[in-house]
Amino acid sequence: MSVGLAGLMVTLYGVSAGLGVPFLAAWTRRVNRRVLLSVLLAVLVLGNLITAASPSYPVVLTTRLVMGFASGVFWAIGVSMAMRLVAGRQASRAAAIVMSGISIAAVVGIPLGTYLESLTGWRTTFLIWSGLSALVFLAVAVTIPSLPSDNAVPVREVFRLPRTNVRLRLVLLTVVLFVLGHFGAYTFVRPFLEDHASATPGFITFVLMIYGVGGAAGNFVAGFTTTNRLRGSFLVGCAGLVLSLLLLLAIGDSRAGAIVSLALWGLCFGVVQLCQVTMTQRAAPETFEAAMSLNTMAYNTSIAIGALVGGVFVDHVSVASVVWFGVALTGASLLLTLSAGRNSAGATGGGVAP
Repeated sequence: MSVGLAGLMVTLYGVSAGLGVPFLAAWTRRVNRRVLLSVLLAVLVLGNLITAASPSYPVVLTTRLVMGFASGVFWAIGVSMAMRLVAGRQASRAAAIVMSGISIAAVVGIPLGTYLESLTGWRTTFLIWSGLSALVFLAVAVTIPSLPSDNAVPVREVFRLPRTNVRLRLVLLTVVLFVLGHFGAYTFVRPFLEDHASATPGFITFVLMIYGVGGAAGNFVAGFTTTNRLRGSFLVGCAGLVLSLLLLLAIGDSRAGAIVSLALWGLCFGVVQLCQVTMTQRAAPETFEAAMSLNTMAYNTSIAIGALVGGVFVDHVSVASVVWFGVALTGASLLLTLSAGRNSAGATGGGVAP
């Protein structure tokens, strides 16, 4: 099948993780969160197991669709669960730890999966993911106490939040733009490197691991800077995303250029990834679970659309065109944040939005 068609595995996963989560988080608002998390992990265990044994591409797509629902709901409930497990004064630190976990997983997961696939094959890789999910399932069952739901709201109130909370609305629009750009390009970074740098599978695995290390480093840095410089951290990270994509276009035809570009890309995405979750938390602290479900909808739907549009560009224009698509959208996210900050400063007599 074509590269663009293969990208549907990302698209369908993003569609279900995005569009389904506000409804599922609201419909399960009376379900104990430990029970719900256990069910989500069980879905991931079975989904990865079925994927590993799938006899055809349609079965893989169907399984990914179901797994997306589970992944999306975790994004909505995971951080608020962590905040409830500790004393009130430690809640923000607990949230930062889980945000770091989500962020590091986002930048390390694909490179690690690529590395395992190069050693074992894709079916074995999914078996490994299934086993890891099973271990986490057991850990949750043994260690997490009962957590009755306490801040989920009905569906109608979830979708009312962006209309009544201007700050949250701006955060969601910012997320849509940078995720469209980032994942539109990143989904097809492997064929880009194969076409422009004549990269071998081993080199692609190596450079994606560099990207993952950069992402972890960016997440670590952002953990210190977001407390007092949240907006500034996001602006720097977003500007770095634009620069890294331009560098990939300019010098990505050499191996050294590809390494530099992907290292910077990962570093900046690690910063932006942590910032956007923190921005959501600060925009709606009293309804964080509902706000996070909207964030998840915006984020994962944008992954799906970005991968879909990227596939069209790759199949009908060129693989380089999808990187330009990423430049345009991440640049738009940067400009929106700058504009929102200026408007906020003018409205508050020169103050700076956090």
